Amino acid sequence: MVNPFRRPATYVDLLEVPENRVGEIIDGELITHPRPAAPHARAASRLGMDLGGPFDRARGGPGGWILLYEPELHLHGDALVPDLGGWRRERMPELPDVAAFDLAPDWVCEVLSPSTQSHDRVKKMRIYAREGVGHVWLVDPAGQTLEVYAAAPGGWLRSQVAQGAEKIRAVPFEELELDLAALWER
Repeated sequence: MVNPFRRPATYVDLLEVPENRVGEIIDGELITHPRPAAPHARAASRLGMDLGGPFDRARGGPGGWILLYEPELHLHGDALVPDLGGWRRERMPELPDVAAFDLAPDWVCEVLSPSTQSHDRVKKMRIYAREGVGHVWLVDPAGQTLEVYAAAPGGWLRSQVAQGAEKIRAVPFEELELDLAALWER
């Protein structure tokens, strides 16, 4: 809930966030946090590499997706920056020339860190459900886990969980077997 004595955050507030921090507007509140630490960045980068070839570029896979690192999403007053976002090409046939997207992704991945975990799990998941995102992945480098959520009436259904060095075929990218050990590799 926004403090009634404080004005809701605006895009101008986001523009004033220092470059060494990530800024988001969640429920009218400006939230900032440090740039990701190395394990967080490594997990997001590796996951993007694993998915990008077969799904975005159709190399060794079905294609049909536009996948982006840290897309800025402007969704009905909220401004979110998931670690990865993906749109099915039937909904976004080509990448628009925009700074921020007002079309909600079909899939998002949030890589959890101590400073963002509660926002990612609660507030952002609530917004993603409201906006019709079909799938959310939560990747936890510290716990070495991947949680896979699918949209369901009234919220989210956790459909899969994998940990450590397990291999998983996670929806909506089940055509690819992901080796989780690669996400945690130092």
